[in-house]
Amino acid sequence: MARRGGSRRKPSAPQAVRGAQGFQRIVEAAGHTYRGLVAAWVSEAAFRQEVAVGLLALPVGWYLAPNLGWYVAMIASLLAVLAVELLNTAIEKLADHLAPAPHPAIGRVKDFGSAAVFCALLLAGIVWLAALGIRVGLL
Repeated sequence: MARRGGSRRKPSAPQAVRGAQGFQRIVEAAGHTYRGLVAAWVSEAAFRQEVAVGLLALPVGWYLAPNLGWYVAMIASLLAVLAVELLNTAIEKLADHLAPAPHPAIGRVKDFGSAAVFCALLLAGIVWLAALGIRVGLL
């Protein structure tokens, strides 16, 4: 039970991070996000390639999109690819940390992550092809 008027015990560092609230929580989350994006950029060629394609796709998508809703869907599909790529990278890094030696089960886990990225790429391709089909009058 908390004492009235008494000093509260300062939380330990892990509790302070977990217990952050309000604007401080947002600042800390932004820091984690930034560090994760930088780490992915430095260590993952696929992530760098997907970011480059996404940056090129922004103006191309604006021209290709039949309307604003399609443009949003096209860009969202590319963001989904990046999100799945980041999750795949996280799974692979964790798997490598837990089992540095090759293991069939870890190999399957990595294959699942790769398949998830492939599905996200297919989704993006379908969305972009549908937008192009509408734009040129095929759909």
